[in-house]
Amino acid sequence: MFPLNKETTMTLTMNERRSITKETRAKYQKATKKQKMEMLNWFVELTKYNRCYAARILRAREKARVLGSIKVGRERIVFVERKKNKHKTKIRRQRVYGDEVASALKKIWAICDGICSKRLAAVLSEIIRVLENFGEIELSAIVREKLAHISPSTIDRLLAPVRKKYELKGRHSTKPGSMLKSQIAVRTFSDWNEERPGFMEFDLVSHDGGNPRGDFIQTLSGVDVCSGWMENEAVKNKAQRWVFGGLEGIRGRLPFDLLGIDSDNGSEFINDHLLRYCDIEEITFTRSRPYRKNDSCYVEQKNYSVVRRTVGYQRYDTDEELETLNELYGYLRLYTNFFLPVMKMKEKTRVGSKVKKIYDEPKTPYQRLLDSDFISKTRKQKLMDIYVKLNPAELKRQISRLQDKLLKLNLLKEEKRRKEVRDNTKDFEYISS
Repeated sequence: MFPLNKETTMTLTMNERRSITKETRAKYQKATKKQKMEMLNWFVELTKYNRCYAARILRAREKARVLGSIKVGRERIVFVERKKNKHKTKIRRQRVYGDEVASALKKIWAICDGICSKRLAAVLSEIIRVLENFGEIELSAIVREKLAHISPSTIDRLLAPVRKKYELKGRHSTKPGSMLKSQIAVRTFSDWNEERPGFMEFDLVSHDGGNPRGDFIQTLSGVDVCSGWMENEAVKNKAQRWVFGGLEGIRGRLPFDLLGIDSDNGSEFINDHLLRYCDIEEITFTRSRPYRKNDSCYVEQKNYSVVRRTVGYQRYDTDEELETLNELYGYLRLYTNFFLPVMKMKEKTRVGSKVKKIYDEPKTPYQRLLDSDFISKTRKQKLMDIYVKLNPAELKRQISRLQDKLLKLNLLKEEKRRKEVRDNTKDFEYISS
């Protein structure tokens, strides 16, 4: 196709090579793949260029033609020919998950208390079924099918515009217990290897609102290590009688036998009364190490993700607030245990400075109890009977209603306190010195 003769095989000058390159480039860029290969072979043989370099300069687009230039001061402005953009318009791929899917996903995510994408994706099909049974959402067959196959990364992308981050900080109010600590075994986070429900970590969450003076309400939290089942009970203060009463109340609501109690070193737990009670009831009583919060990591994590996110950091110290908190926790236990999945870490390995964690499949505490061989069929049937009657959207509305009530009670209490301060100080006369 491109024969070579004695004249063309002679050494070419640089100007001749440039001229040949310019003429060949236009034909090369319009040629087929087979023609390009033949032209490239001829071009390399003629110019003695490296093959990769020859292919690159033939693929390159021609530089813009210089029309002229003017000198302004010390700078020279060059005018070049403006060429039309010959690039074809890129065809954008059609969105698979459109606005209808995003709108439905946002509503379901809000009902599920804004949980992470991996936990949400694991229960999305079940939550949709429950919400449709109660008439909370209406989805087309196409949207339902897309939500059934949506990935966690796509959920993150669709929910990115509506997610908000809150940074809340609190303070601890644990006071050391008595010398009974020597009689109670220490248990660290790495010692938990129970494969049956019943061994629970307990902790108190203080609602002092930043003012630790006087008495204020405490939330007694208990988390089952195996299933993640959580119970909460609001008590008047940290007195042993109220904390023990809260423990008994939680024990009466558990869908399994209480086999073990693990607490921190506060005096509300480390006392003779609770130690004797555990001995009589044959309950294992252990404690964490002092100043090692991670030893109680299961309940500490829930203190923020469940209690603090629900009731905040305000000060609660009245009987009406105590009653409202316990009513709220009644709905919250059903909502979190039956509809919010949890993930448990199966393995953690360190590679250099990086830590790799492997988690199991996200499941709700209710599902984990149904899968357990240590729960009787009677108790499983009771749990299933409760689950069938629950509407997560209605539970979320009741929780929001009681949250608003708590906020109003707190505002009214604060306004009353300010009024009393004003009434007590209005008769004073301020005399300047």
